Amino acid sequence: MSLASWFRWNEPPNRISQRNPTEMVVETLMMELSWQIKQAEKQQRERENEYRKIKTGVDYGWLVSYPKQSYDISPGERLQLEDMCTKIHPSYCGPVILRFRQLIAEYEPEVQEVSRLFRSVLQEAAEKIKEEEEAKKLARQWNTKNKTSLSLTTFKSRSRISPFISDIKTISEDVERGTQPTRRVWSMPEFRNIK
Repeated sequence: MSLASWFRWNEPPNRISQRNPTEMVVETLMMELSWQIKQAEKQQRERENEYRKIKTGVDYGWLVSYPKQSYDISPGERLQLEDMCTKIHPSYCGPVILRFRQLIAEYEPEVQEVSRLFRSVLQEAAEKIKEEEEAKKLARQWNTKNKTSLSLTTFKSRSRISPFISDIKTISEDVERGTQPTRRVWSMPEFRNIK
């Protein structure tokens, strides 16, 4: 029996399982939400301790033991948020997290408000994705419309347009012929060439 079979050196390295990008986006965004909830709880406890210190003048914080995570969103709300996360394109996952962190830092919400803030960020991203898809759709329609109109333009360009055949008198015709132009009735001032 060879040593290679004992140590498994010849086996190819195990690759990370190929998962659906949507699943990875949902998992990443939901992990960010749970982390932000933990951070909001921690900040809320710190604020309560500071308030207690100020109120009583004594610090008993070393005596208190806190539960690891006391707040959790309801299963129905979690399902709704996961459903909203499925609508986020993988390329928007990073910007959504950055926007969520920015709003958390800006507003410093209570623990109960974190999931609502997360929902608003997801809605904002979904609307932005929808607008960009509509813009791409319009651009595609415009490009196909331009291709057809160019073919019509080349077809129409074979017919000649003669601008001097019309019966409408213009000032340029009178100047070219050397005759005095008739008095204009338009709102623009009349310019005459002095000879």
